[in-house]
Amino acid sequence: MSAPVKPSKLKAILGMKCPRCHKGDLFATPAFSFRQPFFMPDKCPHCEQPYMPEPGFYYGAMFVSYIFMGWFCLLFLMFFHWVLDWSLAASFGLLVAVCLFLYVLIFRLARSIWINLMVKYDPTQSGKQQQQ
Repeated sequence: MSAPVKPSKLKAILGMKCPRCHKGDLFATPAFSFRQPFFMPDKCPHCEQPYMPEPGFYYGAMFVSYIFMGWFCLLFLMFFHWVLDWSLAASFGLLVAVCLFLYVLIFRLARSIWINLMVKYDPTQSGKQQQQ
């Protein structure tokens, strides 16, 4: 028999899954849904990990988002302005359109990264079934 494989934190982050069990969804709706795009359940439906452990918990996710978006915007503008030789106005216009389109996804990704940094994976919770 082979040893059980520990699920990847990166897979949980990108899949926006519960950091403790890697089964439950962090968000109730799909990323590009306009119906409650920012709503998170109070806890994981699988292992009951609280998604809001304390007031202001996701304050740090703003910094994750800020760093990610800062580098993204710089690289985006450098590529379109210097490599593809677009005008600065056209490059900024496209950047604004892309950022508006990806806003909800970036918001969710920053929260997923933050909670996965703060909550440790628990292999005993991944096999647990929801009890009702």
